[in-house]
Amino acid sequence: MWGHIYVSGSGPFDPKTHKAMGKDIETQTKQTMNNIRAILKAAWASMSDVVQITIYLRNMKDFERMDKAYRWFFPINPLARTTVQVGPYGKERLVGLNSIAL
Repeated sequence: MWGHIYVSGSGPFDPKTHKAMGKDIETQTKQTMNNIRAILKAAWASMSDVVQITIYLRNMKDFERMDKAYRWFFPINPLARTTVQVGPYGKERLVGLNSIAL
């Protein structure tokens, strides 16, 4: 991998159908993280190259459940991240992520 990889606006969408996957925060977080992983792989990078993540939640009450799904992708020394609550931005979307990899 060369340089920085900025992955912005990632959401819980199936790459083939472009429809939101799952109706719960855990499923949507895992789908979003899998989408980021696929983008990084296409750029010859991996999740271990990620240095920063910003998480956008529709409802901050979902934080603990989202965090459990998020930590599945970073089982050792999970990244510090910024998490903010945003208003509804899509009928089915509960979570969105931006990431930076080096």
